Amino acid sequence: MPFKPIIMKIALFGKEFTNEQQPFLQMLVDELAVRNVDLCFYEKYYRMISSRVKLPGNITIFSSHTNLLEDTDMLFSIGGDGTLLDTIPYVRGSGIPVLGINLGRLGFLSSISKAEISEALKLLFDGRYKLDKRALLSLISPPDIFGDLNFALNDLTIYRKNTTSLIVVHVYVDGVKLNTYWGDGLIVATPTGSTAYSLSVGGPIVTPGSQNFVIAPIASHNLTVRPIVIQDSSEIRIRIEGREEKYLMTMDSRHTAIN
Repeated sequence: MPFKPIIMKIALFGKEFTNEQQPFLQMLVDELAVRNVDLCFYEKYYRMISSRVKLPGNITIFSSHTNLLEDTDMLFSIGGDGTLLDTIPYVRGSGIPVLGINLGRLGFLSSISKAEISEALKLLFDGRYKLDKRALLSLISPPDIFGDLNFALNDLTIYRKNTTSLIVVHVYVDGVKLNTYWGDGLIVATPTGSTAYSLSVGGPIVTPGSQNFVIAPIASHNLTVRPIVIQDSSEIRIRIEGREEKYLMTMDSRHTAIN
């Protein structure tokens, strides 16, 4: 017989809540309550739903990765792919599995549809599932750049902000200069992100289990400069030059201006 894991505590994360989603979320909560699962809600999501969804009495709240308890067995992302990407800084390297339930629009990563919720829960609690490990990007920078939301599942991008002029991006890998890129910007993508923005600028598709990152220039001024694949254990250092004082940096769906 297959090993049947004991799932006792599940965190739920969401960014928005609509009338259309209400019956499906209620069904999800009810089915988890029947199985005596302790529920831990993302604080902002809890405030959205608490007056419109009947919740059990044994819930707890988390607002950051520091109070998402280590005994959490799994995190449910309630929404589309954008919501799932936003869960990543909260689970980061904790090893907590993330299950995407698509109550949003795009469901490439959040692949469980509304109609599949009950069956998916049955398979989950019967232990009939497998974990799909994905690489993450971690940004080391001054604390005013993304703060503790410095992890990405898809990609990190650097882009010119308020000008049509080229920017210059110097890239070093493990302390050795890789290249200098002249263009609109640069993408560093994980295997998961290789089918996103990186693909649209000519980057390769990398299978999710590959231990690689893709470095891809955006609108490179030099046509001979192409995307390159490196090991995901590498440390990438980036230095930017240009005519403007600020540049745009993104990590998945989050963005900020940097000097």
